[in-house]
Amino acid sequence: MEKNELLEWENKCIQEEPPECTASCPIHVDVRLFVKNVGAGDWDAAHKVLNKSMPFLGILGRICDHPCEQNCKRSEVEEPIAIGALERRCVENVQGKRRIQLLPRKDTRIAVLGAGLAGLTTAFELLKKGFAVSLYERSDRLGGFLWEISEDLLPREIIREELAVLEDLKADIRLEASLDAEKFEKICMEYDAVYLDRDAVYEIELPIQHDSDGLVFIDSVTAATSREGVFAGGGTCRSGPYSPVFETLAGKKGALSIERYLQKAKIDHARENEGPFKTRLFTKTEGIAKVPRVQASDARVGLIDEEAIREASRCIQCECMECVKVCLYMERYRAYPKKYAREIFNNEHVLFGSSRTKNLFVNSCTTCGLCETVCPNDFYVGELCLQARRTLHEQKLMPPSFHEFALLDMAHSNGKHFTVCRHEPGKSESAYLYFPSCQLCATSPEEVLSSYLYLQEKLTGGVGIMLRCCGAPAYWAGQDQLFKESVEEIRKEWEQIGKPRVITACSTCASILAGQLPEMAIDSIWKTLEECGLPTGNNSFSAALKGTTISVVDPCITRHAPETRENVRRIVTSLGFALEELPLSGNQAECCGYGGLMYNANPKLADDVISHRVGTAPVSSQTFKSPDGWYRKQLMQNTDTVYYRTAVSEHDYIAYCAMCRDNLAAAGKRTAHLLELIFPNDVGSDPASRGAISWSERRENRALVKENILRGLGEKGKVVSAEHEAIKVLMTAEVFRKIDRRRILKDDIRKVINYAEKTGKKLRNKETGNFLAYYQPENVTFWVEYSVDGDNFRVHNAYCHRMKIVGTKK
Repeated sequence: MEKNELLEWENKCIQEEPPECTASCPIHVDVRLFVKNVGAGDWDAAHKVLNKSMPFLGILGRICDHPCEQNCKRSEVEEPIAIGALERRCVENVQGKRRIQLLPRKDTRIAVLGAGLAGLTTAFELLKKGFAVSLYERSDRLGGFLWEISEDLLPREIIREELAVLEDLKADIRLEASLDAEKFEKICMEYDAVYLDRDAVYEIELPIQHDSDGLVFIDSVTAATSREGVFAGGGTCRSGPYSPVFETLAGKKGALSIERYLQKAKIDHARENEGPFKTRLFTKTEGIAKVPRVQASDARVGLIDEEAIREASRCIQCECMECVKVCLYMERYRAYPKKYAREIFNNEHVLFGSSRTKNLFVNSCTTCGLCETVCPNDFYVGELCLQARRTLHEQKLMPPSFHEFALLDMAHSNGKHFTVCRHEPGKSESAYLYFPSCQLCATSPEEVLSSYLYLQEKLTGGVGIMLRCCGAPAYWAGQDQLFKESVEEIRKEWEQIGKPRVITACSTCASILAGQLPEMAIDSIWKTLEECGLPTGNNSFSAALKGTTISVVDPCITRHAPETRENVRRIVTSLGFALEELPLSGNQAECCGYGGLMYNANPKLADDVISHRVGTAPVSSQTFKSPDGWYRKQLMQNTDTVYYRTAVSEHDYIAYCAMCRDNLAAAGKRTAHLLELIFPNDVGSDPASRGAISWSERRENRALVKENILRGLGEKGKVVSAEHEAIKVLMTAEVFRKIDRRRILKDDIRKVINYAEKTGKKLRNKETGNFLAYYQPENVTFWVEYSVDGDNFRVHNAYCHRMKIVGTKK
């Protein structure tokens, strides 16, 4: 990823955009953080937030007209947060003068004409930066319109105390200073820049352009007047209701323009978000409980501390985080997409792939696309991670352990034990080609064979079959060349068999083939079965299941395949089931932990994803902390995180993805594959009771499908076995489950034992009599503890290191 790409990715994520309250505040007070601190009862912290943006805080905190309240997202539920009342309570609670460090005085001199809030703010901002400021005021006191505000709201001593800071900053204050055209000209000649408080000079005839309201005309962006070096602002009471906060904005804007003018910089540069602006931040208010606004027990006094804290607690702490709320992967890495993009960029260009944590992050994404679906700005973290995987491969920095097992499994599916491409028995042409998928054959071999026979019966013109992998593991691993080679093999075999219409039982295969081979016509088996009609008389699964309510588990890859989802639901209801939709289904379907090779790169996270989906994940009070320091607690039932939520149904699940079925079933959720219901093996069977299938069994099932296909064609079904395949191994169910969890196949164990017995390279434990042997075929080293049991070998344990030791660094 290059720098410009990083900026494009970062710009897509809107999490760091300000909330509506801050964006609509003319001086951009961090209202969200302020209200959060009040809600925590931390008045000092709240005061510091206001002090950062508000000049003369004791004044403005009491009289601010708080336009932020009009844009508070809480108003979409009921009344907005009483931000103005909270500001007032805060400044009443925290007393004391503002401490300001004096900067070295600059040589430039600036005149501010008029001591209304706009002029005062201009003087204050410039004095803080070390400019010499002379403040001219026609009356005998500073403050202008402030003295007309009710003393109950703004006590007079507060005005005096707050404005005394100008004296502390060494302002040259000149009260009762007359002003006319001649004096104005003299001031313009004497000073390097001039600022006019438009309210203070409203009735004075000055040689400068005015607008239709009689106010000095200014540029809306820079506050520049028609005269060079002269800037102006304020005067809200002359064109509408007096707005203290917009008067303050006018002063801040003028001060910045004068500073840039004196520095000979572009005064209009990057000022589009100065003042109120429209934020891109999306905050979902759906489902937020209504909590009425807290009313002051004494309206004259206003909110007391306890009431203010309760009112602040109504704040929903606006944020987006829509992707994190539905993705355990992103929640676990404790951030959001903009930050992830930066980390990936740094891993590529600064760390050069040396960070294991960053590599693990890149390789743990399922690339399911749910983040893109829920994101208001279509940020697809999966594509970001896929790009990073490809880069790591190109730079030869990708640790092989992340994907090796999956790629070896893909090689097996594209090897002699599984691949087949044949016409229908007795036919020399194929109008259709059945592509059931390697994983469905691994999960449900008999159902694949039954469905193939049914397609031959119902479709005319011949139905060929192709057994192999679509190449998805190589695509997910970022190995583009291997992926292209796999797709090219499919293209060649498809062309050789006559370019028939493809029927696939796997949505991932359908997506891969449609994306890479657009010339290939593809239908899902569910559409084909709907058109042909379901088998009659043989879908006699357990009668107890008829009429029951189930939930369909959509594979994540079908979020953009509504027709397939609808085909499946019509088939399910035609089988006699009632449907209960899962909240995260359809175009918001979750991944089962297999996609993107999460299960291979990060098995623990994949297990947690499944645990959440079947409702076995524990509940805890973990709190998410975003990098800007504010929190949002929203514990969801049946989750162990603050953000991530999933929905679990008490009903059985029906899947139409082999890996979804296997992963959910392995975690203890009663789940059947739809083909098992349409083509059941046994009368009265209960497909949802079938549990996990080991990785070794998956390979055996694939070989079984090939064997039966070839037998039907009158060809030899069995592949010539390798020497090690004749070795017979025994193990307990517990040991078998353990080694399967470690992604160790029976075939791997046979290779280790065969190597040890042939070479004698094995260690014997004197106490147990067991042997310990190893074998390193490629980037993985297998270790097996075994003993001899007659003609068999009994396995007691096995483990592996998925890395290759190449020597020591010298």
